Amino acid sequence: MRIRDIYRQTKFGLSVEVFPPKTEQGDNALWATLEQLKRFSPRFVSCTYGAGGGMRNRTVEICQQIQKRFQLPATAHFTCVGSTRAELIEWLDYAVEHGVGNIMALRGDPPAGAESFKPIDGGLSYANELVTLIREHHPEIGIGVAGYPEVHPECSNLKTDIDNLKRKVDAGADAVFTQLFFENDTFHRFVDLCQTAGITVPIIPGVMPITEFARIKRIAALCGAQIPKVLADQLEDAKEDLSAQFEIGVQFAINQCRDLMLAGVPGMHLYVLNRSEACTRILDSLPLSS
Repeated sequence: MRIRDIYRQTKFGLSVEVFPPKTEQGDNALWATLEQLKRFSPRFVSCTYGAGGGMRNRTVEICQQIQKRFQLPATAHFTCVGSTRAELIEWLDYAVEHGVGNIMALRGDPPAGAESFKPIDGGLSYANELVTLIREHHPEIGIGVAGYPEVHPECSNLKTDIDNLKRKVDAGADAVFTQLFFENDTFHRFVDLCQTAGITVPIIPGVMPITEFARIKRIAALCGAQIPKVLADQLEDAKEDLSAQFEIGVQFAINQCRDLMLAGVPGMHLYVLNRSEACTRILDSLPLSS
């Protein structure tokens, strides 16, 4: 099923995001995680992307396995990093030939050690250019793009960031999937501003359960997400107790997801981190229909 069809045909579309493991043990853990999550009938599973030929082809391999093992649509992440336009077209053709029907089109983060993103000669500079390239060469593909409720870390203000997002949507994106956030009011304000700017595609909240405070602080800092003080204080008080951090984080995510569903969001995108326990606890608590 294409991304564009998911939110037309269902009142609520659940999706989950995983990353390509680097070891056989990691593969086995991923398959076990997806076996647990399959019973919640996610509309698709997205797999992140590593720049460079080996890792980006690995994304396609994982997507193939997801579709074969679990009969779930897979969405491959696709970035501009380190590739010329010709190489991007080559990879896109490769992905389509291997059964990928949905793409998450992203500019990508700067390479390790670089202070800012710089395209290589013959490459692309922005995600909207990548969306255009996909639409030109494979118009049938479903396309998701990223949104930042608390502003992209490299952007000066939210209005400019939303203008950039509209360029991606106008280029042909079917839905927006947000980075993680912890204040639902922040998400709702973002949606309102997007709609005012003329963005009419579905905007799907991205939720990452907190299972370890130190880890989530690093991730939140990278994407500009603010952790509410009350929640941060609770986690700080439990910093010597990982099981307590897990319980605090899971309960917070349950409340957050319930509130989002009550507000009528068109779907939810869970950042699974290749682990199932927190997500199964959360999903078991929600009024999902298969």
